[in-house]
Amino acid sequence: MKSYIVIGLGLFGQAIARQLCMLGAEVLAMDMRSDLVQQVSNDVTHAVVGDAQDKEVLRALGAREFDCAILAIGDDLAASVLITMNLKELGVPYIVCKAHDETHRRVLEKLGADRVVIPEQEHAQRLGRSLHSHNVLEYIELSKDYGILEVPAPKSWVGKTLKELNVRAKLGVNIIAVENGTETNVSPAADYLIREADTMVVLGDNFALEAVQKL
Repeated sequence: MKSYIVIGLGLFGQAIARQLCMLGAEVLAMDMRSDLVQQVSNDVTHAVVGDAQDKEVLRALGAREFDCAILAIGDDLAASVLITMNLKELGVPYIVCKAHDETHRRVLEKLGADRVVIPEQEHAQRLGRSLHSHNVLEYIELSKDYGILEVPAPKSWVGKTLKELNVRAKLGVNIIAVENGTETNVSPAADYLIREADTMVVLGDNFALEAVQKL
């Protein structure tokens, strides 16, 4: 079972904490405000009131024993910088931070955060992709240049096997799964025959994924 410490229980922090717990992870949620802690106390493994800017508080909570720390404070640069430094000094294996803007992102990355997200920006990019291409069911950004796309099987693919299509060589993408109704075929074999009702889960760089959308 993976374990997470979520610091900062605004809307973003609460949503992350609840989602991780629903997925079966162990979650310690903390905030300086007791009312926010109370709001998630029944939905996570543990919920505590504490100031993560105090390294000794984090040490006492055993922060370094968690697989990942999620710093969900995005509007206070000074606090997020200090907490990120505390987490690094304590030896937390993986640190994810929420940032307010690109400057904030760069600062946290320089401090050693393993991943920095700007939720509003990422949601906007995902929505933009969905609106721009009517056939996109879902887009998940993996990095600045790579993502996972869910699209209905292009008409030109229907009735052909993955071997015949050879999309890795021709388009530079990998089909990592095929969904059909409630069935999901992960890593489909080369002889898999694509059907009209299939949804393709495709991995690739942004340029290659755009090419898939135009098929």
